[in-house]
Amino acid sequence: MNDLRWIDVLLVEDDPGDVLLTREAFELNKVRNKLHVVNDGEQAMAFLRKEGEYADAPRPDLILLDLNLPRKDGREVLQDIKGDERLRGIPVVVLTTSESEEDILRSYNLHANAYVSKPVDFDQFISVVRRIDDFFVTVVKLPNSDQHY
Repeated sequence: MNDLRWIDVLLVEDDPGDVLLTREAFELNKVRNKLHVVNDGEQAMAFLRKEGEYADAPRPDLILLDLNLPRKDGREVLQDIKGDERLRGIPVVVLTTSESEEDILRSYNLHANAYVSKPVDFDQFISVVRRIDDFFVTVVKLPNSDQHY
């Protein structure tokens, strides 16, 4: 079981409603983490590569990635993350409305760590985010993010 340290979670999501729901899920679960939010794929890569306004961004311990993003699609972001040896070790959970077999297969082929379809029901959405957090914070042993740079 992980020691109870704060983890940094990067949420890559363009829907303000889903961002709010995710924040609420983290607050309701009283999780020990810091949620960072970017709204498109280009911002996600700038955050991860510490470019521009994200020069002081922490390396996330976990990425929650929507597939349908403006400017740079989530599939491209996933491919860029897993193709970069400095970033590929960060677990990526695809959290999206798509239930397409093609999207699921492509995400796993691009080395997503998990694929989760967003429920439309508020309580179910909260439950899903809580389970993701429980798994990656209490079950899985994550490396200390300070040791990656």
